[in-house]
Amino acid sequence: MPTDNRVSTVLARRLGGELLRLRDAAGLTQPQAAQVLSATAAKIAKMERGWVPFRDPDIVALCKLYGVTDEADVDSLLSLAKLDRERRKAKGWWQQMPIVGGLGEYIAMEEVATRIRTWQLALVPGLLQTPEYIRALGVTSNWTHPDEIEALVSSRIKRQARLSGDRPLEFHAVLWEAALRQQVGGPDVMRAQLDHLVEVARLPHVHVQVLPFRTGTYHGANGSFNIVSFSEPGALEVGYAEAIGSTLWAEGAEANAAYTRAFAQVSRLSLAPHDSVNLIDAISKGM
Repeated sequence: MPTDNRVSTVLARRLGGELLRLRDAAGLTQPQAAQVLSATAAKIAKMERGWVPFRDPDIVALCKLYGVTDEADVDSLLSLAKLDRERRKAKGWWQQMPIVGGLGEYIAMEEVATRIRTWQLALVPGLLQTPEYIRALGVTSNWTHPDEIEALVSSRIKRQARLSGDRPLEFHAVLWEAALRQQVGGPDVMRAQLDHLVEVARLPHVHVQVLPFRTGTYHGANGSFNIVSFSEPGALEVGYAEAIGSTLWAEGAEANAAYTRAFAQVSRLSLAPHDSVNLIDAISKGM
């Protein structure tokens, strides 16, 4: 993730989009918004596109102009601005690992998140993968050089540190049953992976649910995704999905609401955590 302040970041675009929505709702133009900041319309445009870090006084002044009176709404915007400033200045371990590739910005946000919800169709989530499972994925991704595969393992294990420590990440994973039955690396590797899932699901801050085949059709069947929530109370959430050769960030309120609804539905249709663990254990023993 670039550390230059003059770049567009996901968090800044999410915040800028929210300010744009508020300005449109107030029926104001960019020049009118610029007047309250003693700035130019170009600055407002850059803010709304996420090209610059946000100053707290600017956010407060714009909220007042746009008629935002709820302190919780203002605080959520200030929290997101603070997180964006921290991420722009941060120099994390992932910046030194080319193998991370396009995941760099996601990992940067994962580092400051307090909660992640993930819906997975075909694979065990990266934060819950065993080293052998990761290696098997590396081989099937045509990464044949051992150093590349071990770099992949190392980066993913580093990310898993977020599930431990004094302030562990709250992690809620919903998996389609196919992700448990697809034999990545063969039955021995998969059995060990499933046993690891059973073990980690016992952690108080990790919740694992399984959507069984018998459920039939459901909303969300057309793609896996993550929803990242941030540390400050009321901070806005960001949806994230991967496609072949690209990533998709849900940077608007409406798009994020759609991800939240989809996750709520697959979670509601899934087995309870206790029953999910029993199913995972049964699949492991029968493999």
